[in-house]
Amino acid sequence: MNAPAETPPLLTGAVPPAPAWFVKAVAEEPERSMIAVRGAEVEMLTWGEIGAPGLLFLHGKGAHADWWSFLAPFFSSRYRVVAISWSGMGRSGWRQAYSEDLLAEEAMAALEAGGALAAKAKPVVVAHSFGSLMAALMCERMGGRLGAAVFVDPPFFSRETIARRRERWAGASAKAHRVYGSVEEAVRRFRFSPWQPCENLFIADFIARRSLVRVEEGERAGWRWCLDPRHWTPDRQNAIERLPAEAGVPMTVILGSRSALYTPDDVRYIEATCRGAARLLTIPEAAHHVMVDQPLALVSVLRAVLADADASS
Repeated sequence: MNAPAETPPLLTGAVPPAPAWFVKAVAEEPERSMIAVRGAEVEMLTWGEIGAPGLLFLHGKGAHADWWSFLAPFFSSRYRVVAISWSGMGRSGWRQAYSEDLLAEEAMAALEAGGALAAKAKPVVVAHSFGSLMAALMCERMGGRLGAAVFVDPPFFSRETIARRRERWAGASAKAHRVYGSVEEAVRRFRFSPWQPCENLFIADFIARRSLVRVEEGERAGWRWCLDPRHWTPDRQNAIERLPAEAGVPMTVILGSRSALYTPDDVRYIEATCRGAARLLTIPEAAHHVMVDQPLALVSVLRAVLADADASS
């Protein structure tokens, strides 16, 4: 799906009405804390009891842990649920430089610090988009200590697409975020990347408001997006080149049927690569941000994957 020349605003600045299931879910507030990983404070959210099987949610680029906080409560009665914000995103601290290896360390540290390793059952990691890069590294490093890995609309492309993406990003540089005078002004500027329309505006609004941080810059105080712009430089535009099938971790790839992330060649490449290595599922009427477009369908699919992981533990 191509974005229009000027993407129309998703949100008005007013809080949209939300269905009962969403109101109930976000009312189950997580415990919020920080963990220190290699010199940076990493934001961690937790739900459920320590001693229950571990479930780790990893978000995509430009996002934060609260992208999962309206779905995590659906699992908190049976699992110790952990979600983090990568360094340079959310309320986590910023670094001078970032790497997938370093971010994978953050995820593995959260498994330990969040109590997701306390059960006899092996933990499961669920990653969206960019987070899948670190989930794949976790499979390689932890191997049989992981019960399963789920990659939701991952950056998994054909060689041709990877070459085009690198060419498109060549020469890009980090740009400072604009400071907005009010939360409402900033919310009206919120867009998804890649661009997509959105029917569940209550989720978009929830995410947008939690993507802002209060700042004092010079004479002007206001609000900016909680993301280090250095995450958008050419060296940070990476893709999964292969699935770590040799790690011995059961893997599932979930695609949105309307995702703008892939070309038809990419989809064929994913299908061929998953054959014999991972289960491949598609969620109808979902674009790239599957948890936004079809949240309850994603919950149902994840419950089925978790049931399989529980049965094999």
